[in-house]
Amino acid sequence: MSLSRPHGGKLVNRVVEGAERERLLEQARSLFAVPLHARQFSDIEQISVGAFSPLEGFMNQRDYASVLANQRLANGLPWTIPVTLPITEERAKTLRGVERVALSGEDGQVYALLDVEEVFRYDREAEARQVLLTTEEKHPGVTYLKSAGDYCLAGPIHLLRRPDRGQFANYLLDPKETRFLFEHRGWRTVVAFQTRNPVHRAHEYILKCALETVDGLLLHPLVGATRDEDVPAEVRLRCYLALMQTAYPASRTVLSVYPAAMRYAGPREAIFHAIARKNYGCTHFIVGRDHAGVGNYYGTYDAQRKFFEFEPGELGITPICFDHTFYCRKCGEMASEKTCRHSPEDRLILSGTRVREMLRQGLDLPREFTRPEVAAILREAYQTQVQ
Repeated sequence: MSLSRPHGGKLVNRVVEGAERERLLEQARSLFAVPLHARQFSDIEQISVGAFSPLEGFMNQRDYASVLANQRLANGLPWTIPVTLPITEERAKTLRGVERVALSGEDGQVYALLDVEEVFRYDREAEARQVLLTTEEKHPGVTYLKSAGDYCLAGPIHLLRRPDRGQFANYLLDPKETRFLFEHRGWRTVVAFQTRNPVHRAHEYILKCALETVDGLLLHPLVGATRDEDVPAEVRLRCYLALMQTAYPASRTVLSVYPAAMRYAGPREAIFHAIARKNYGCTHFIVGRDHAGVGNYYGTYDAQRKFFEFEPGELGITPICFDHTFYCRKCGEMASEKTCRHSPEDRLILSGTRVREMLRQGLDLPREFTRPEVAAILREAYQTQVQ
C-alpha cells in the first residue's frame, strides 16, 4: 500500500506566485471586490493548496445540487459538504456580465481572484435540511445559513495572498508538504486525527490504539472558525504540543494545524474531514463518537455509520471507528464499552460542561481524565478568562 492518491486523482494547486501574482494583484485594483466570511476565508486557502481537491474554486449549481441530493459531485465523485460563496441579491445584480472579481478579507486586502462562471440562487432551508438535518436556528450551521445571501458565486480561484496564521504559521503544513514528509519517512500507512476540543486521556488511548496498526500518525487539530463556546485554538494547540513532548514517539508522529472552518454538520462533515485528510496523504482516519456534532442533533455513532453508505474503496481512505472511551476505576485503565465489563458507576466520565465549570473554579482535573501538564494549560487559560 502507498499513500492515498488525492481525491479525484490530482492534487489541486491554485496558488499564484512570481510575476503572474504581481500582474493579478495589479489587475485586482480595477475589479469588483467581494468580501469573504470567515468560512470562505478559510475555504479559499484550503481549495488553493489542494486540501479540498478536486475543487478548484467555489461550487457551481450542478455540483451543489448533486452534493445536496446525492452526496456526490456531478461527476459522481463522493462529496458531502457544499463549498460555496454566498452573496446578497443586490451584489448578484451588480455582478451581471462580470467575468472576474477580487475576493477580500476583513482587512480590506485582496487575497484571491475568482473567475465568474455562474451566479445561481440556492435554497438555504433545503441545504439546512439535507446537510445539517435540521432547520433550528440554535444549530450554528443554520445560524450561518440564515445570515448568508440568497445567491452563490461560482468559479475557479487564484490565490494571491495566504491568510496570516500568526502563531499557527510554524505548525502549518500543506498537503504537498505532509505528503513529502510521509514519503521521506517511509510511511506507507498514516492515520489522521482531528479534534476541535482539548486533548484528554480518551484521545490518547484511541490515538495509541490506532498507531499500533499503521506507520505514522498525523495530529491535525482544526484551528479555523469555531463557536465562541469552544476552547480557543491557541489553547488547544498548546495542549497538543504538551502531548507531543510526553506521549508519542517523534519518529512516528507529525503535528500540523488544519486551518479549516467547522460546519458542525455531523455525519456529512465526518466524510468531508476524511476526504481532506486523504488529500494530505493519509490512508486512515479516526472517527470517534459524535464526530463534528453539536448539541443533540446527531446520534452518537451516526458519523461512523455514514462511512458505510459508500461502497468499499469509494472514499479512498479507511475509517478507524472507536466506541466511547473512558477511565474505568475497576479496570484501573482506559477502556471502552467494547472492552470493559463494569457498570457506569465505575467509569470516570466528565462532560464538556462539567470540565469547563471545574476549570473556571480553578479545580484540578483528575489525572485519569487528562495529563497534569494539559490540565495546567487549560486551568491557566480559563482562569485568565475569569479574571
